[in-house]
Amino acid sequence: MEEKLRKLWEVVARLRAECPWDREQTPASMRRFLIEEAYEAAEAISEGDDQSLKEELGDILLHVFFHARMAQERGAFTMADVADFITDKLTRRHPHVFGAVEVSGPAEVVINWETIKGREETGRRLLDGIPKSLPAMLRAHRIQDRARSVGFEWEDPRGVLDKIEEEVAELKAEVEGRDRERLRAEVGDLFFSLINLCRYVDVDAGEALNLTNDEFVRRFHAVQDALAAEGVELADATLEQMEEKWQAAK
Repeated sequence: MEEKLRKLWEVVARLRAECPWDREQTPASMRRFLIEEAYEAAEAISEGDDQSLKEELGDILLHVFFHARMAQERGAFTMADVADFITDKLTRRHPHVFGAVEVSGPAEVVINWETIKGREETGRRLLDGIPKSLPAMLRAHRIQDRARSVGFEWEDPRGVLDKIEEEVAELKAEVEGRDRERLRAEVGDLFFSLINLCRYVDVDAGEALNLTNDEFVRRFHAVQDALAAEGVELADATLEQMEEKWQAAK
């Protein structure tokens, strides 16, 4: 494996030296590509497609090497520094593997991770360091996980469900009031509470929403196909006709 990684490093170095497009890239210009590759890898995982996953992990690895190469060129750090940093970090934060600490299960591993991280990052508050650039659902999940690590958590799902009902009632009041800023705040509160419920019952909020998205697309296509079979264009159909086909699709 070491030889294969060395070969990739040499390819990246040559691209930076000889390819006009690669040579002019910066960390800022490559940022969106890195994000896109991460999403494509996530999609391959969701679809259980190992061939695609292999390819997407390769693309991500390319970006890791590419950013490290750019950093080395400006004298910031090297690929070896990147590897050393993550190796040391994983060793420190897994004392139950690399030390004598015992844990009762995965939940305690997370608590220990956050506790050790807090000691290492003196002066930082618990919720510092969660990137604002994360997708909103993932950022909410990370925020809630951090809060849970110090015991700021509902005792059972009923507390979360009660909070959701409270937020729905507040949202209804704001919908009637039509104050846009307050309405946006209440929608945000409801989303945050729903994501909290997903986290509490170990359901990925993004995956759950995507399943619903896919199911809606499937049913809506069925509605359109059923109307077309009767010679009715979707734009000309009445709501009653579409609802009838929707119920049939369900």
